[in-house]
Amino acid sequence: MVEAMLIAILVGSGLLVLSILTSLISFRVGAPLLLLFLAIGLLAGTDGPGGIDYDFPAETFFVGSLALAIILFTSGFETRWHTFKAAAAPAVVLATLGVLFTAGLLGVAAHYMLGLPWLEALLLGAIVGSTDAAAVFFLLRVGGITIRERVRATLEVESGSNDPMAIFLVVTLLELIVAGAGLEAVGQSLATAFALQMGLGLAMGAAGGWLIVKGVNQTPLEPGLYPIAVLGSALMLFAVTGLLGGSGFLAVYVAGLVAGNSDIHGRPHLERFQEGLTWLAQIVMFLLLGLLATPSSFAGIALPVIGLALVLTFVVRPLAIGLCLLPFGFRRNELVFISFVGLRGAVSILLAILPIIAGLGQGQYLFNAAFIIVLVSLVVQGWTIRPLANWLGVAVPPRTGPVERVELELPGTAHHELVVYHITEGSPVAKGHRLPRWARPSLVVRQGRSFSLHHAGRLQPDDYVYIFTSPTFISLLDRLFATRSALSPADQELFGDLTIAPGAKLRALAESYGLAVAPEEQDVAVAAFLLRQFNGRVEIGDRLVLGPVDLIVRAVDDGNEPTEIGLSLARVDDTPKPPPGRLARWLDRLRRLFVGRPTAASIRGAIDRRGDRPNGR
Repeated sequence: MVEAMLIAILVGSGLLVLSILTSLISFRVGAPLLLLFLAIGLLAGTDGPGGIDYDFPAETFFVGSLALAIILFTSGFETRWHTFKAAAAPAVVLATLGVLFTAGLLGVAAHYMLGLPWLEALLLGAIVGSTDAAAVFFLLRVGGITIRERVRATLEVESGSNDPMAIFLVVTLLELIVAGAGLEAVGQSLATAFALQMGLGLAMGAAGGWLIVKGVNQTPLEPGLYPIAVLGSALMLFAVTGLLGGSGFLAVYVAGLVAGNSDIHGRPHLERFQEGLTWLAQIVMFLLLGLLATPSSFAGIALPVIGLALVLTFVVRPLAIGLCLLPFGFRRNELVFISFVGLRGAVSILLAILPIIAGLGQGQYLFNAAFIIVLVSLVVQGWTIRPLANWLGVAVPPRTGPVERVELELPGTAHHELVVYHITEGSPVAKGHRLPRWARPSLVVRQGRSFSLHHAGRLQPDDYVYIFTSPTFISLLDRLFATRSALSPADQELFGDLTIAPGAKLRALAESYGLAVAPEEQDVAVAAFLLRQFNGRVEIGDRLVLGPVDLIVRAVDDGNEPTEIGLSLARVDDTPKPPPGRLARWLDRLRRLFVGRPTAASIRGAIDRRGDRPNGR
């Protein structure tokens, strides 16, 4: 008995450590971590070299549900209000109607391509109807790609909030199938169950999040106990909401959103604890799902299911995205990118266990089909997101910011952070810019040695500076320590090769470039004009066509005010184009030779000659 227990612990811990080590491979080759974790589970399972005979679907669903509740609470806790507000409306539509459209459209395809009865086909559509938060968050936050804020926020909030809708659809459809109901009963049952589960889940989540914050802030505990108290409270909320008939998964996500955006005691400890716990939950869930699968049974259905997966990726998801996001003013390339970043993952496989537990005749078939669809999604989409983002122009060059930020909870009500900057070659401080008192470093590390600012003297490139500061000053510090003075050629195409002062008047631009500006707008500042054109909210990369020039937002402050504006005479087409080849570049040089185009130098000269220079430098 003891020996068997020790062997089980050895195997389990070994798989856990192996999964962690494979994360190094993911960072190097860009493979989604979920795919690697599933692969380890498959290799350790019945059909793999490990040969572990694992056949515990009910236990796997129980562990997976706990893991998913933890992941969703952490996802909500890490989502900032400004991110949520930037994408709340489109993301919520995608998390509800988007999942419903995806399930319905894929269900129709599954009925005709796989020959499944209507309810079973719709059930398969619901099983793979939601995107995977773990895969999307990893690719967008850790995968080395910087996406325009509204697009990134929409994808993150969608992936973190659409699981409850998918779970609701799967449970409701499964109950109808077990009860022997017909297709005509689906609409009424879905509407009634949706109102109860989502309404109760939303209300319980908001109340639960508020109670978690109040309880933590008013209960004196040892620092190490606060994260455990929050975790226990979140799981209690998950269970109570489910027992009352609501969506526990929606409740924990909303509770995390409320708690994470409140002034909660012990936040640094909570964030570190939840980050590690979430990784553990993801790894355990993915490993168990991989162990549960039997790839040898995939062969008979692989081809039609792979075809269905491709239909989901290239037909169903784009149609659902187009229908849902049409009113929200996304550009064509942004819609294409959002459509493609619809990775399926652990939640789909976890939901596919429910038909097996319910004893459905097609249960194993649905599980195998969902597993294949997830694998195809991760292979096709997971490896191609970065080049697609660059091709579509939704990726923006990363702005160099702090190397690390550590939130500090000081006695009283003061909230400070320790920020670490790596001094770049072209940053203002490397050029000798005078530091204000509030921006002076507490420590300077140069070539492995530590100095105070007094002994370090003038800051040099490759120095690391440590600064204790209020979070409100971070954006100002970025401009001192990390803002680059020159843009790379790739940046120039996106952000323009001239900088316009935010306070420059439209009159100056009109005189310099021959723009047609209305008389009442002559004395309007460029920054105010951009805010007006974008309905009071701008983000980095926003581009406004103004006659022969483009105005581009390069940087914004915490109050959503443009602090740096670029100007470009090169029109960027919104149509995706492959990278130009040698012939295309040669033809472009000929065109420039005979047609000509104003250069940055000639523009600067023209502005200087007019004596009215809107350039901020």
